[in-house]
Amino acid sequence: MNQLSALPPFYSSRHFAEIDSTNDEAKRQAAGGARDGLVIWADRQTAGHGRQGRAWQSPPGNLYCSILLRPDRPAAEVALLSFAAALAVCDIVPRPLQPRCKWPNDVLVGGRKIAGILLESEAAGASVAWLVIGIGVNIASYPADTEIPATSLAALGAAPSSPGAVLEALCARFLHWHGAWRANGFAPLRDAWLDRADGLGGEIRVRYAHTETRGRFVDLDASGALVLENADGRRHISAGAVFPAA
Repeated sequence: MNQLSALPPFYSSRHFAEIDSTNDEAKRQAAGGARDGLVIWADRQTAGHGRQGRAWQSPPGNLYCSILLRPDRPAAEVALLSFAAALAVCDIVPRPLQPRCKWPNDVLVGGRKIAGILLESEAAGASVAWLVIGIGVNIASYPADTEIPATSLAALGAAPSSPGAVLEALCARFLHWHGAWRANGFAPLRDAWLDRADGLGGEIRVRYAHTETRGRFVDLDASGALVLENADGRRHISAGAVFPAA
């Protein structure tokens, strides 16, 4: 296991050539008492997973990492750190590629997914005992035949970069947004996220387990819910999968 040399002092890191899942390892470390700021990263995952248990393909060359936090705040507040993670990813994608944030927790370039984020946590009374933020960034390759088309930094012509270098940049930017959240709550994250929101002002559809709804994506409320407007009025959506209306 290797340590990164350029992480801000807040972090410590553990690297694995292969692991089942960086999120699962971070949860094991949390249960064992690991401190705030531990970063787990791996060259390859054998059982990587995304939201709702979906498999996350994990060939070498991409970034697979998880950040362990102990925020000691209510779950509703802690969940908003998914927006901090999305903003951090946007910050490290070359600006000419115009990365966009897709609600609730993906990052797109040209309508294609370049990164995904998964939050998992454990409660301690009214607060969160620990939070694990899993982040996958497609650097060298991307999966084919996915429901949301994917891409990678290499496919977009970005300068070659190693997973370790991408992780160091990502951690620095996440620490910035994490600090903004701790100091000022969700407001600065919300403003920055809306500036980069994919599909804002346009028609979208939101799919649930057994149904879907359509309308215009008009806002993000103070709880992080997507605000959808249609003939029935405005609806605040806290869970669902978002797709273009076409």
